[in-house]
Amino acid sequence: MENILNQYKTVHSTDVKIWFKAGKITDFSTNRGGCIKYKGKQIAVFNFSRRNEWYACQNVCPHKMEMVLSRGMLGSTEDIPKIACPMHKKTFSLVDGSNLNGDDLTIATYPVKIVDNEVFVGFLE
Repeated sequence: MENILNQYKTVHSTDVKIWFKAGKITDFSTNRGGCIKYKGKQIAVFNFSRRNEWYACQNVCPHKMEMVLSRGMLGSTEDIPKIACPMHKKTFSLVDGSNLNGDDLTIATYPVKIVDNEVFVGFLE
């Protein structure tokens, strides 16, 4: 199971080498997640319209090892945008992937940009 998590590494916008076209803005529901596949990775993409922001992270929950984060609940804690796993409600920052419940588990996050009504997610390779 560790091998699944090892393929996900946080990417910072300054390090992006490839901007992958995930779809059009209209392909993603507002205030919900959708899932894309990139080179064998499942990536959750969120149109957090209440904040007028977009986020992306690994879709796999590091606790239960299920591909479910795209179906999690969006919210904020102390102005930090977060996703709560629908299976066990552990929450993760969509900014840096940290666990907001204080556990050691973290998630990988990816930059998102919008160009001409299209959604792009940034990767290293």
